[in-house]
Amino acid sequence: MSWKSLALYGLLSAVAVAFDQWIKFLVETELFMHDQINILPFLALYRTYNTGVAFSMFSSIGDKGLILLSLAVVAFVLYLAFRTGPGQVLARIGFALIIGGAIGNLIDRTVYGHVIDYILFHTPVWSFAIFNLADAFITVGAGLVLIDEFFSWRRMKSAPPSSD
Repeated sequence: MSWKSLALYGLLSAVAVAFDQWIKFLVETELFMHDQINILPFLALYRTYNTGVAFSMFSSIGDKGLILLSLAVVAFVLYLAFRTGPGQVLARIGFALIIGGAIGNLIDRTVYGHVIDYILFHTPVWSFAIFNLADAFITVGAGLVLIDEFFSWRRMKSAPPSSD
């Protein structure tokens, strides 16, 4: 990966972190804890804290364990990102979003001992886990990586066999 592209994807990660932290600051200063504010019939703001990872998994390993786990995930994603080819733009954008989201949640965990969550999808009889913008960046980033892999697989499958 060239320094120019590294800087571009690094900037995308930094913007993701900054936007995530700004929104979380607004949530912390403007939204009462456990007070549901309906935006749409299926979407609400609802401030809460997550002491684990997705769906509160691994909360039993404690803050230091989760911080180490988060750092390991960021390192692994960086390793994967550096192994992508120049034509894998979707994957590189995806990896940048994953890293930005992971760092955003890592900052929360390091500073507060929990992650600030505030987005709630729901119906009158069902609700999805409460999450945040960093989680959305991670999910969208993973989706972009999968889409890029699918297109790469399709290109390789349709390419004529080499005559070595």
